[in-house]
Formats: sequence, C-alpha cells, structure tokens
Amino acid sequence: MVDARTAFSDSNDISGSSSICYAAHTEPSFSAEPSPPGLDDLRKLSDNLQSIFDSSLQLNSSFADAKLVVADGRELRVHRCILSARSPFFRTVFSDKDRGTKLELKDLAKDFVLSFESVANVLSYLYSGKVKPLPESVFVCADEECSHAACRPAVEFVVEVLYASFTFQISELVSLSQGHLLDNLDKIVADDLLVVLGVADICGKVCEKLLTRCIDNIIKSDIDVTTLEKSLSINIVKQIVDSRFTQGFNGPGLSSYPDKHVKRIHRALDSDDVELLRLLLKEGHTTLDDACALHYAVAFCDAKTTTELLDLSIADVNLRNSRGYTVLHIAAMRKEPKLIVSLLTKGAEPSDLTPDGRNALKIAKRLTRAVEYNKPKEEGKVTPKDSLCIEILEQAEGRAPLLGEASLSLALGGDDVRMQLLYFENRVTLARLLFPMEAKVAMDIAHVSGTSEFLLAGARRSVDLNDVPFKIKEEQLKRLRALSKTVELGKRFFPRCSKVLDKIMDAEDLSELGQLEEEEEEETDERHVKRQKYIELQEIVGKAFEEDKEEFDRSQIISSSSSTSGVVLVNMIGRNNINDNNGRFTFRN
Repeated sequence: MVDARTAFSDSNDISGSSSICYAAHTEPSFSAEPSPPGLDDLRKLSDNLQSIFDSSLQLNSSFADAKLVVADGRELRVHRCILSARSPFFRTVFSDKDRGTKLELKDLAKDFVLSFESVANVLSYLYSGKVKPLPESVFVCADEECSHAACRPAVEFVVEVLYASFTFQISELVSLSQGHLLDNLDKIVADDLLVVLGVADICGKVCEKLLTRCIDNIIKSDIDVTTLEKSLSINIVKQIVDSRFTQGFNGPGLSSYPDKHVKRIHRALDSDDVELLRLLLKEGHTTLDDACALHYAVAFCDAKTTTELLDLSIADVNLRNSRGYTVLHIAAMRKEPKLIVSLLTKGAEPSDLTPDGRNALKIAKRLTRAVEYNKPKEEGKVTPKDSLCIEILEQAEGRAPLLGEASLSLALGGDDVRMQLLYFENRVTLARLLFPMEAKVAMDIAHVSGTSEFLLAGARRSVDLNDVPFKIKEEQLKRLRALSKTVELGKRFFPRCSKVLDKIMDAEDLSELGQLEEEEEEETDERHVKRQKYIELQEIVGKAFEEDKEEFDRSQIISSSSSTSGVVLVNMIGRNNINDNNGRFTFRN
C-alpha cells in the first residue's frame, strides 16, 4: 500500500486522469480520454479556487463571507457561493437565513468530533476538486518505528475526512476515504478499528463495504463484549456476538456477557458509588480482580472514582484481562496522565508487554501525533495530555515502580516545619503558574486539596490560642507531607519542569537579587552574574503570568490559592509586593 500522505493526493482530480462529479451537479463528468481542449484552463481554475481558499485561512482575508468554528475554537473562513455550488448540504445550510454567517461545526456534524485539519482538507477539495497533499503532522505518530499507515493519527484523520465528506454530501471523497481505509484495514489494531466501525455505522449504506469488513475483523478479534457495548450501537454489538457464537469464537468474554455479580460491580463504578462497591464486595460473590474492575474503571470511569478504587489496595494493578492487557496498558489508551501516575505509584509495571509486543509507552506513542510530542514545553501553558502521558511513561521506565512516602520527621520543631512548609508552598505555587497541567497531576495524587493552606502572618481566621501549638503542628505536618509528595512526584515524572523550578528556588539570595535593579554601584563580575540570574527569573515569572492572562481564566488557576499564592511568591523573593509593568515584573522594597 502506498504511503497515506500520497494515497490521498493521487485521487480524483478535475485536472487529472480520473473523473469527478460533485454531489451538487448532475452534468456529465470530465472524461479521462485524451486531453480535451481547455484542460489547462480547468487546471488554472482549480488552482485559482484553491488559492482563494488558502487566502481565506489568513486572518486578514477580506473575501470570505462566512465562518466555520471547529471544536478547538479555530475558525475556517469560507465563501458561501462556492460551497453552495459544490455541496447540496451547504446549499441548504446557507439558505437558512436564521443561521447567520458564523456556524459552529458541532451543530452541523453532531455525531463525531472533527479536527481543524480534516475539515480544511475536505473544504479544500470542494474548492479545487483536488485532494491537497497533507503535512506529516496529520499522519505521523510519535513512534519512530511506525510506518504511519495504520497508527491512530492516520486512522483518525481519514475517518474524520470520511465522516465530514458523508455529512457534507461529497460522494467522491467518501469513496476515496473508504477505499483508503479498506486497503489498510488489516493493519489497524482492534481498538482503533472500533473508531472506524463506529463511523462506518453512522454512514450506513454509503459505507456498506467498509461496515461489513470492519464487523468481520471485529468478530475475529479479541475485543470483549463489555468494550463492544461501550463503543458501538446495540444492533452492531448483537450482530458481532451472535456471529461469534455461530462461528465458534467462544473465548472468555467474546460471545457471552458478564455474570450479574460482575455487572453489579461495573454499574457501581459507572455511578461513581464506591460505597456501594464496598457492600457488593462484602457479599463475597466476586472480587475486584474477578471482575477486572480496575481495567473497567480506568477505561470508562471518572478519574476520581478510579483513584478511590486504587486506594482500596485490594486489586492487583498488574493483573491481565482476557486480552492480556494490564491496567497500565488500558490507562495509556485512555490518555489520562493522572491515572498513569496513580498506577505507577501503586506499583504498576511499565515494561509489561501486550500479546502483540507493545508496552504502555509504545501504546501511548502510537496514539499521539509526533508534532504534539516534539513541541517544546512552554512555561505557563498547559501541556497536551497525550504528550504528558508519554513523558511520564518515559520517566517510569528503568525506575523503581513504587514511590515512598515523603521522608519527614515528626519530631521537627515548629520553626523548622514552618520553613520547610514555606519552601514547598513556594515551589508548588510556582509549579502551578509555570506548569499547570503537571502541577495538577502531582497535586491531585498527593491530595493537596484535602489539606489546609498554610496561612502566613495576617491569617484571616480566628483560632483558640490554647489550641494553637497542637493544631498548627498537626495541620502543618499534614500539609507538609502532601506538598512534599507533590514535589517528589514532580521530580520523578516531570524532570524538565523540576529543573526549571530548581533553578529558581535554589538561586542565591533572591532578596539580594531583587535589590540589583535599583542599585547603581560599580558593576563587578559577581554582580553581573547575580543580575543575569535576576533578569532570567523576571522573564520566567513574567512570561508565566502574561501567558496565563492570555490563555486561561485566571480564576481557574490562581483564585483557588488566592489566600496563599501572592504572599508565597513575595516571601520567596524576599519582597512585600509585586508590580506588573506591561508584562515586566519588578520586585521592590
């Protein structure tokens, strides 16, 4: 099979050797006979229309008269007359005057989430009659050993093009996409095949051949009935289960549904009811391992429910299900960093392989676009979850799987506890500003939110002075353990972030550095080095605050720690206030 990137570009083309007939037209299609007069003119027309679409992607375009807003908020500027002429779908949409000229794609294509790239590719075809060559960023996953013909990014993109073409009623592009998937169907892993089957089911008779082939492949696969029920329509699941029974595919979980006791456990997890789960376990009809409860929770349940289940410590985190997958394999498919870290800290083994030879890291890489994985980490911006999963699993390989408790002495005196607590508060607050996603993962697992914030002088609450010595110590120690574990998790799984924080927290005499801005003494080598450290610190913190303002709702990141964050940052620098001068932060006496 030819490479996925060229397969699309060698497709139907009004200027090429094959015929094309837009769904909106009934006129005879262009023939593949010897070049008719005017073929060069047709090519020029196609190129001109393509250039109009390309220019409409620019923010300063003055020709487009409508917008399509995709799921990530980006906009595609389009021309209603061209789309209406090429597609009966858009003709109907734009004839509805109540819709306006700014359309949400989720309102037009409701059954599947479409990416900016896939929609742009389909619209480009409508403009020019040619499938535009695609950038590697669309097809290439993060696994360098992959051929990129059937990994998740390639499969998802073609499936999105198929669904968009079906929705927009572009029959030629539907046929092309379906043909590409059919050619690569036997290379696609069973879990990704569910995505293809789901869209083929939506398209119905238009994709009947693809639907039939997908069902045949799933029948022969090892995907269990529970996963099928969660992923496909009832009719398709029944068809697969009945066919398996008839054809003799009667392995564990293939053609029979879980027994009632296992189903009760799954329902309790679905409803996030851990207490009900405890009661069911007391009945003794089944265990968490018998029900593969961890696998189920990691695949389908809320992350909080899953961590509570892990905290029961009565299930084997390295148990293999009927398919030979460990819980960590399932977590890598889910692409949820918090679940992966939780499993690793509970002893999950990152080197375990699936029956087809993949470990959790390879699974995660095959699911992630290389362009996302290789993108430099930017301070103050949220790291994509799939890239973060890969980073965590990379750090886990070759390390001891268990994470020890933070080593803190209960005999520490009040002042020592206060100083350590201040250090950890400073560090975690900075982490939340510079690396919000990584900090959230570590803080959630360390249960920082369940501890009281460390309030410095001027605390806004009254206490019984007779109880102060005992209560403060007890609260401080609990907070200290949680923050210390947060830092420990960060250093283990996010070393690049930790190095940035180390550089800031370990800077020599930050209070003295802050004075350098106002002093005008003779410059010495020592002072020059310190001044450079101060400027670098300014830039890092200033950039974090500036990007935080632009990209996020400040209340989601800072307000929850408003009673601590401002004071903590000030104490870290050794100053009483922080002033923002057009994005530049200065620390003053």
